[in-house]
Amino acid sequence: MQQPRTTAGPAAGGAAVPGAPDEQHGTRNKVARSVLDHGPSTAAELAQRLELTQAAVRRHLDHLVAEGVVEARAKRVYGTRGRGRPARVFALTDAGRDAFDQAYDQLAAEALHWIAESAGGGAAGEAAVAAFARARVAAQAERYRAVLDEAPPSQRTAALAEALTEDGYAATARSAPAASGEQLCQHHCPVAHTAERFPQLCEAETEVFSRLLGTHVQRLATIAHGDGVCTTYVPQAQPAQTGSGPRAGENARNSSTHDTTASTATTASAENTAGRNPA
Repeated sequence: MQQPRTTAGPAAGGAAVPGAPDEQHGTRNKVARSVLDHGPSTAAELAQRLELTQAAVRRHLDHLVAEGVVEARAKRVYGTRGRGRPARVFALTDAGRDAFDQAYDQLAAEALHWIAESAGGGAAGEAAVAAFARARVAAQAERYRAVLDEAPPSQRTAALAEALTEDGYAATARSAPAASGEQLCQHHCPVAHTAERFPQLCEAETEVFSRLLGTHVQRLATIAHGDGVCTTYVPQAQPAQTGSGPRAGENARNSSTHDTTASTATTASAENTAGRNPA
């Protein structure tokens, strides 16, 4: 059995208790681990398993309850219940389970592999995985769209970053260095290990960003491919042309020529920086 990644804490699963010695952290993890391995347990059962006093176990349980790692509940009784109050057992919460290593990445990778093989493998299999990836982000995209529709055009990238952060991507938006545009940076990727094997997940996400922001965006770096940050370049929106007549048409043609030149320069720059995290 694997050990928890860190000392279990509230929701994030890794917060340490200020001032508590490492030995207490270790014992507390053993208490939580015992609940994980054996299911809901009483303080007496935990004390017997871990060869601790019930008083010591209760102190650790109090901390774990306060951290949201375990919760107390009445012990389920099968058959006729005797007199007196039912014994209390302590069970892991969802946050408590998340504090321990899980095989979610492997499960997700195996599921996507099954989808690809079921579709016949090869190009058909890759297309099936891509279709799944697009369907996966569809609902997420609709939630983001509602947020972006309320933001002014100049703040849409920042609004998208905030929405991504709420979903655990730790995203930020900043001006792109030496370019006319912005960088959308995701400092965390919950599916990085799976995306390393199935890049369709990253591609579907990039397509969604492009639709939400109303412009062609370019992925410059990804955590799945070894970069420190997932970085997406968002070009600055061009102001709409106004007016009519020959001069307006001439301005539009000049603008189109300028845009083509700028796009070529941007693409060349992106190709030179793809695969590494821009500073």
